[in-house]
Amino acid sequence: MKRLLLLTLPVLLLSGCGLVPKPDFSSTDAEVNRISETMQTLQQSPGPKFPIPVAVYSFRDQTGQYKPQANVSSFSTAVTQGATSMLIQTLLESGWFTPVEREGLQNLLTERKISNRQNGKDEAPNLSTARLLLEGGIISYETNVSTGGAGVEYYGIGASELYREDQVTIYLRAVDVHTGKVMMSVSTTKRVFSQEMRAGLFRYTSLNRLAEAEIGFSTNEPVQFCVLAAIELAVAEMVEKGINQGYWAPAGIDADKPV
Repeated sequence: MKRLLLLTLPVLLLSGCGLVPKPDFSSTDAEVNRISETMQTLQQSPGPKFPIPVAVYSFRDQTGQYKPQANVSSFSTAVTQGATSMLIQTLLESGWFTPVEREGLQNLLTERKISNRQNGKDEAPNLSTARLLLEGGIISYETNVSTGGAGVEYYGIGASELYREDQVTIYLRAVDVHTGKVMMSVSTTKRVFSQEMRAGLFRYTSLNRLAEAEIGFSTNEPVQFCVLAAIELAVAEMVEKGINQGYWAPAGIDADKPV
C-alpha cells in the first residue's frame, strides 16, 4: 500500500500542473496598457480651463543600480531608462498639462531648419514656451526590503512559498520658469512584489530507484509598470497640491496664485 501511494503521488503532482497558472502562449498580440485607477480618478475629476504648458528635459534613473544576479556580471539596469517618456505621457493623459518638446530639442531645431530651407523662409514660427519646468527622477530602488516564506517537508514530500518585496521611489518637482522658484515637490513610493510557490516529491522507492517530481510557479511585478504607477501618483499628487496651495484651480474656479 505504501509503495502504491508513493508511485501515485508523482502522477497526482503532474496532473496538478493543469491548475498551475502559466502564460497563454497561444495569444502573443500586443496590448494597449490599461488605464490605472489613479489616472481614471484624475481624468474624471474637473480639469483646468486651460492646460498648463510644462517642459520636461530629463526624468532619468538616478540610482545607477544594476539588476542583481547571482554569480553573473549584469549590465542591465534595475529600473527603466524610459521614465521621461512615461512622465510626458502621464502629463498628456492627465488633462492638466501640455508638455512641450524638450528632450529631443536638438532634433526638433534641426528639422525646423530643414523645413525653412525647403520653404524658402528665413524664420520659423516661435516655439511654444513652458510655464513650469518639471524635474526629478528615480532616486531609489531597494531590493529585498522584505522577504519571507513558509514550507513543510515530511518523508520526502514538501511544499513551500517564498515572497520578496523591492521598493522604487521617485521625486518630482515643479519650478516656475519666470522666477526659478521651486513651487512644490512630491515623492512617491511603489512596492515591487515577487512570489514563488512550489511542491515536490523526493523519495527512494527502493535501493536503486528514486522518485522525484516538482511543480510550482512564480510571479514578478514588472518594474517599469511600478515606476509608471509611482509617476502617475506623483502627477496626481502635484495637481492636488497645486489646487490646495492656490496655484491653479479646476475650470470655473479662480486660483489665488494663477500660474
